[in-house]
Amino acid sequence: MTETLIPALELAARRRPPFADETPDYAAARQALLAEEIELRRSLERVAAQRRALPPGPVIAKDYRFLDADGRNLGLADLFGAHDTLVTFFWMFGPQRKRPCPMCANMLGPWDANAADIARKVSLRIVARSPVARQLAFARQRGWKHLEFVQSVGDDYARDIGALTPDGESAAGVVYRKDADGAVRLFWACETSFDMADPGQDPRAVPEMTAPLWNVLDLTPAGRDPDWYPKLSY
Repeated sequence: MTETLIPALELAARRRPPFADETPDYAAARQALLAEEIELRRSLERVAAQRRALPPGPVIAKDYRFLDADGRNLGLADLFGAHDTLVTFFWMFGPQRKRPCPMCANMLGPWDANAADIARKVSLRIVARSPVARQLAFARQRGWKHLEFVQSVGDDYARDIGALTPDGESAAGVVYRKDADGAVRLFWACETSFDMADPGQDPRAVPEMTAPLWNVLDLTPAGRDPDWYPKLSY
């Protein structure tokens, strides 16, 4: 039985301003915004529920291979460890790059801080075309301690998930599920492409894979600067 939700406008009317002396204009605008924020929260919950309800995805039949930090040659199923769910992020750090993509690095920093907690529920692997030793060297420079990196052997995996095209590399997030019989299936992959961007906006992935940087800047008066991106050093 689905519980009836209280209208967002009604919930927003319960707001308790943190500071006194609001102008009537500010109070009215903030209350209207609060209702939208409540609707946004509900929309994210609906999307997450719809994602969880996806029917079984295709079985991954190709034998993709990966090298871990110990040099072991592993299949996709091996990356699950003791879990039945595998979350992967392919970051832009191919052998032709002197340093990785700044946006990928910006996103992986917070992931590293949460990796130990995430590992209690699912397996998390960071994938690149560069050797693991190279990835780990950069991780140490950033102070990352918890992420587990693997190198994709050959370019088939990167190409098949859309992370490697004739135009170059791009980031890609993919989640897999392992059946009781050991078969690996696609559960979900980020499919938000550049040509899906709204006018005047930078192409964005789903909010769940957005760097906290943007979430913080979205709280500020100036918002995101469409011409600015983080750098690896300042």
